[in-house]
Formats: sequence, C-alpha cells, structure tokens
Amino acid sequence: MNTAIQLPREGQYAEANGIKLYYEIHGSGRPLVLLHGGLGAIEMFEPILPTLTKGRRVIAVDLQGHGRTADIDRPLSVETMADDVAALVQKLGLGKTDIMGYSLGGGVALQVAIRHPDLVNKVVAASVIAHRSAYHPEILAQQGQVNANAFEMMKQTPMYQLYASIAPRPQDFPKLLDKIGEAMSKDFDYSKEIAKMQAPVLLVAGDSDLFPPSHAVEMFGLLGGGKRDGGWDGSGRPKSRLAILPGVTHYTMFAEPMQAEVAVKFLDEGVAK
Repeated sequence: MNTAIQLPREGQYAEANGIKLYYEIHGSGRPLVLLHGGLGAIEMFEPILPTLTKGRRVIAVDLQGHGRTADIDRPLSVETMADDVAALVQKLGLGKTDIMGYSLGGGVALQVAIRHPDLVNKVVAASVIAHRSAYHPEILAQQGQVNANAFEMMKQTPMYQLYASIAPRPQDFPKLLDKIGEAMSKDFDYSKEIAKMQAPVLLVAGDSDLFPPSHAVEMFGLLGGGKRDGGWDGSGRPKSRLAILPGVTHYTMFAEPMQAEVAVKFLDEGVAK
C-alpha cells in the first residue's frame, strides 16, 4: 500500500446507525464521500486525495471494523455499511452528495444509492462486481482461505501493519479476517437492483482486475450503457459512464492517478463552474 504522501489528519467520530464511525474531511467545496476497500482504511487514497480535493470537500470514512472505526457485534455486509454511510451523510447535513468507493467501498457506494437514492447525486464505483460469479476462479479460491488462520501470514503485509498502527483494538485483526471471509463466502447478485438505479454511475475497472473487463461492460449495460451510438453531438450517451484502465490491477487501483482523473471529470460533468 502506497502511503508515501502523508496528509494532515483531522479526524472525528460520529454515531451513525449504531456504530461510531471515524471520518476525515479534506478540502472544501462540493461534498464527496470516499470509501476504502476491504482490509484497508482512508490511508489507501492518500496518493490521489490531492486530485480529488481540488474544488471539493472529501469526507473519507473508515468502514465498520476497519481503520480507526472499531468493530461492533454484527456481520459485515455492504447493506449495513451502506446504512452507516447514509446515516453519516444525514448527520453531517450533506444533502444529496457524490459517493466514491473502491472494491468493498465501491459495493457500499452502490448500496447507498440503491437503498437511499434521495441522498445520492453521483456514484463512482471502482473494481466492483454485480454478482459473485463474476470473479476469476482463482480469486474465489483465494477468498475461501480468508479467515483467522491467515493471521500469521498477514502479519507481514502493509494492510496489517497499517491496521496495527491505527486500529482502536489491534488484537481484533483475526476477527476482521473471519468476518471478511464469511462475507465473501456468501453468494449474491445485485443485477436487478443496479438496473433500477437512478443516480448516474461511473464504473471503473482495471484491465487486469479481479474479474474480466467483460463484466464491467455487463454492469455498464445494466445501467443503460452500450445500447446505441452516442451520436456526433453526444446526445445518445447514457447518463452513466465506463472506464477500463490499461495496465491496472485490483492491487494498484486505489492509488491509480487515472482513477482520480476520470472520477473528477465525471463528477464535474454538468456542474457550473
């Protein structure tokens, strides 16, 4: 995990949906809620935060059991974490806001828009899937090995080292591995819910992600994309967008400058300067 850029930390806690969520605010302007990936924290985005904060107020959140947000007695799920984020948005009085997430955070961002459409303006969802079967077979096999038994192996990873340095209870990491593993073992298919989404969505995928680029195209189709020619004047374009980034893997996406650039372009579309 690239954490070479150290930004000043001005974190706060808020009671939201029964959990004490840690969040930080960076920059000023239109709000953008930013959600990290699984086994990560806000720090994942430090390399791209300077781009995202130009002209906008980024509210970066540590999700349940991650970073500086202590776990509570409930399973991990994108639905409950989406309700956490929605409660935070309401508590901070953000109104209809943009939401951007990567991997687990991207799934949570989509669920906020699905479950709380009145709170969401636009969504940027990077490295996300609509259904579990989209993952490459080797990824499904690896996910089956994520549990507390992997703790010793994980001790040498940047993910654990960050967790140990900031978590309220560093000893909870094995429990987090169990919960993440349990969540990943459950089958899901959100295709119908995605197809009904009202908010414009930018889907971002690496061309070497956890799933084939064809799945990102499939999701784009659910959102109305790829159905017709965009037209010489752009009038045939759907409201959602798709970006497949060359040479990008799941493990580099969160710090990828191209992700920030396409996100900013999408979020700024139609906004008066």
